[in-house]
Amino acid sequence: MKTCLLLGSNLGNREALLVRARLLIGQDCGHIAKASKVYETPPWGFEADTAFLNQALLIDTPLSSEALLACCLRIETLLGRIRADGAEGYSSRCIDIDMLFYQDLICKSPELTLPHPHLHLRRFALEPLAEVAPEWKHPVLGLTAAEMLRQMQNLR
Repeated sequence: MKTCLLLGSNLGNREALLVRARLLIGQDCGHIAKASKVYETPPWGFEADTAFLNQALLIDTPLSSEALLACCLRIETLLGRIRADGAEGYSSRCIDIDMLFYQDLICKSPELTLPHPHLHLRRFALEPLAEVAPEWKHPVLGLTAAEMLRQMQNLR
């Protein structure tokens, strides 16, 4: 199944963490069909001293959406991500792997919401997504990744 993951890092050796995450995703989650360039972006939803590096990966995976989520969470843990129990809001992190979409699946569960619920509001996700999958159509909004990015750019 075609899916898009978004990598993010603003702690530690950000570049090395993205490289290691890509290697592990390709090894454990599925074939990386396309990777966007790496974007440096300010934190979203909180203040931090270090900008994020973000990259979108379009992958072909044999895994179900739930199994892919579990694989991504294992990779985050392996690379040093520590999630604080009961933490509210956003914070700096060494690695973050978000599933932006899984084919055209619409899903809302306590563990996973697809497409990503804030995708259309986040330039740091839309720019790399539009690079790797410009024609992917949001199954709820009916807009392509490129159209969502254009709409966001028109707001400024």
